[in-house]
Amino acid sequence: MRITVFGATGNVGSRVVTEALARGHEVTAVLRDPSRPHRLPAAAVIATGDARNPEDVARLAAGQSVVISATRPPLGSESELAVATKGLLAGLAGTDVRLLVVGGAGSLILPGGNGATVIDDPDFPAAWRPIALACGEQLALHRAATDVDWAYLSPAALLEPGERTGRYRLGRDELVVDEAGVSAISMEDLAVALLDEVERPAHHRTRFTVAY
Repeated sequence: MRITVFGATGNVGSRVVTEALARGHEVTAVLRDPSRPHRLPAAAVIATGDARNPEDVARLAAGQSVVISATRPPLGSESELAVATKGLLAGLAGTDVRLLVVGGAGSLILPGGNGATVIDDPDFPAAWRPIALACGEQLALHRAATDVDWAYLSPAALLEPGERTGRYRLGRDELVVDEAGVSAISMEDLAVALLDEVERPAHHRTRFTVAY
């Protein structure tokens, strides 16, 4: 398959690129500034573009099977996430190209049945609140889009670099936790889950989540 990845040099995006290439797909890694140093695999096609620009998105999506967005704005610029979301949705509107988005966990419902979300937890770190709120807006923008075949992947509460095990459990809108109540997944296995969705589409215009 032909896959375009925005946010390709980020923690998650770079692992998505690596996983996709390992599976034999053709990957276009989109960078705002290709002259800056990066550690992307040589097999990736490097392209210049900006997810905030619908024309860039349309150009880089032409002839592709899937566009993956793993963009994350820098600290203090969380509002850029909504701008990038609007650019991606506008650039793909009315096309047959799927959009898979790596989002946030803050809007997932906590297990227990009272409807509270992860961000509602009193122990939720204050420093993470701006990006969590931005991700909530990102999800809302996707849910309002009816002319793009999108899927939104919320990670586990704890997402860190780690081991690629190839295993995970799926959920929808509720946080997935293990027997000890922990919600975690490695960035490597998040990439596995995302590429599994690329190869075997199961979620259309909906959110899903993964954790161990």
